[in-house]
Amino acid sequence: MSIVVTSINAPNNALRALAQSALAAHMDFIVIGDTKSPLDFSLQGCRYFDIENQIATGLQLATACPTRHYARKNIGYLIAIRDGAQFIIDTDDDNVPNAGFFASRQQHVSAAVVEKAGWVNVYRYFSDANIWPRGFPLQAIRTMPPAFDELRVRIVDCPIQQGLVDGDPDVDAIYRLCLPLPQNFRTDRRIALGMGAWCPFNSQNSTWWPQAFALLYLPAHCSFRMTDIWRSFVAYRIIVENGWYLLFHEPTMWQDRNEHDLMRDFADEIPGYLNNDRICRALEKTRLLGGSTNLVRDLRRCYETLVDIGVVDAKELTLVDAWIADLSSAQNHAHD
Repeated sequence: MSIVVTSINAPNNALRALAQSALAAHMDFIVIGDTKSPLDFSLQGCRYFDIENQIATGLQLATACPTRHYARKNIGYLIAIRDGAQFIIDTDDDNVPNAGFFASRQQHVSAAVVEKAGWVNVYRYFSDANIWPRGFPLQAIRTMPPAFDELRVRIVDCPIQQGLVDGDPDVDAIYRLCLPLPQNFRTDRRIALGMGAWCPFNSQNSTWWPQAFALLYLPAHCSFRMTDIWRSFVAYRIIVENGWYLLFHEPTMWQDRNEHDLMRDFADEIPGYLNNDRICRALEKTRLLGGSTNLVRDLRRCYETLVDIGVVDAKELTLVDAWIADLSSAQNHAHD
């Protein structure tokens, strides 16, 4: 069990809380640094990898992935996979775990299921506020999701699970500029999205089981504010092809958000405002092979689609190939 974070900051309250809790829970905590990270970074309870130590892993992505980019986090995922992680928790350096964060996690869960509903603003199942997740198309934010009471509750296989975050949840710059925070979410519901029910999920608080490890890949040749969102669209497209579901569950973290320039965030989110719906329509039309043995092939096909429609630079495919090669090596090492 591994927690993976990338950070350019010195140890702060959130990182210390994660490290202390991970140590007590006997969980591996991996922090990936970058060129702007403090040279003297030190935090008991985590394994810290600066650029030099990342390159020393021998991973292709450690040298191929651009520096000063959130996608360096891919190296942390690969290290966790190589070291035999049973599942990976993906979070950020400004998120503080609550008591539920370290509760037992199950891949098969009971949840209210939404299918064939188009864009589904899952936040509205957890809040009466007019709130939507970062990456949700602006043209759909006034559309209410199917009524909760009409949803069927089932046991479903969810190899990717998004936990919500209280306080300062992951919303876009338009929300932050116009609407109130903090916001807290209800804790008594779980929602699973199946085929034809789209909602972005993020890297703020998500859990990944081995069946979905291949889909952890974060693209580097796109906007910083879209890397995890576009990853989520690719991952969702592939998991539903395999009959799996994407779970959204009760908040298990609270965010003490790092300082941001909201207008810069807005500028970085413009590619998403303009393209998120188009991306998902294109992914729906992408023919996939399906099957757990074809995940990496389908991953590449999805990124070929993003290149073809002009939202991701063609250089991304070189990184995808490096990810696939590194993933194979890491998985083989874990099984030795």
